[in-house]
Amino acid sequence: MRTRRFGSTDLEASEIGFGTWALGSNWWGDVTESDGERLLGEALELGITFFDTGDAYSRGANEELVGRVLAPHRDDVAIATKFGYELGEGRREHSEGERPQRWDPAFVRAALEASLRRLGTDRVDLYQLHNPRMGAIESDETFAALEELKAEGKIRHYGIALGPAIGWREEGLRAISTRDISSVQTVYNLLEQEPGRELLEAATQHDAGVMARVPTSSGLLDDNLTPETRFGDGDHRRHRPPEWLVEGLQKIERIRFLCEPGSRRTMAQAALRFILDTGMTTVIPTITSGAEMREYAAASDAPRLSADELARVGELYERNFDVEPVSA
Repeated sequence: MRTRRFGSTDLEASEIGFGTWALGSNWWGDVTESDGERLLGEALELGITFFDTGDAYSRGANEELVGRVLAPHRDDVAIATKFGYELGEGRREHSEGERPQRWDPAFVRAALEASLRRLGTDRVDLYQLHNPRMGAIESDETFAALEELKAEGKIRHYGIALGPAIGWREEGLRAISTRDISSVQTVYNLLEQEPGRELLEAATQHDAGVMARVPTSSGLLDDNLTPETRFGDGDHRRHRPPEWLVEGLQKIERIRFLCEPGSRRTMAQAALRFILDTGMTTVIPTITSGAEMREYAAASDAPRLSADELARVGELYERNFDVEPVSA
């Protein structure tokens, strides 16, 4: 497993990381706590050293799971977590059903202390604002608090984790240009390249790293969905419009050249290679099985996408992969 650094910092990540948010939940199929323990153990065996969690995932239970399994390996791994949501509050009817957020210094410190207890560690390697709006990005008090916690050794670096439609392009660009962040986390994949491309360009100019989540476009690029696929009640993909699946499957056929016989890549590995070969620091896929784990981890050693392949993907992307939108 190869590793990369976030910009010029000392924060290092395996090229393939582990987005742990689905462990112990039914948000992406049904992944039990024992499944999560096993998968985290397998990740370590495969050389994965970067793990991304968040205090809002199962109201802290995800952090407890991650911390428990990684504790014996703490000095050999990097743990990233997130803050900003009031975990004791209910979800609001509007604003994507989110819980209320707080960014004042007292809350930031309390949230970190709670995460440290759940993770069973004395420091967080990367502490991220979770889906911040512009008000949070512009809060000098919030970033002063982060600097204090960094000086105390309780966090090594801080960054932002951006959410689509709830803090996205403008927030990311403002944070990159005005704050001393080490990282940006965003959705980015073969089928969904904006605003990831723009954020990557800005982050490179300001010497920050970028991590990509949703690298297989919510499972489309795993190449195992069909027009007849139906998602379970707890699976967040059941809320996607039908055209997402119909159009997505057509787009995959347009890029099948990336995994044709002789390429020595699966479609999922090509998807992860695309992200790495366009300059992202690390990829944090959602992993729910050992088979996925092994396939994704092998992408670090899979053949790079050639300049011709990247150019062809770019041309197709600009033409919506020659797919006509499905009428709603």
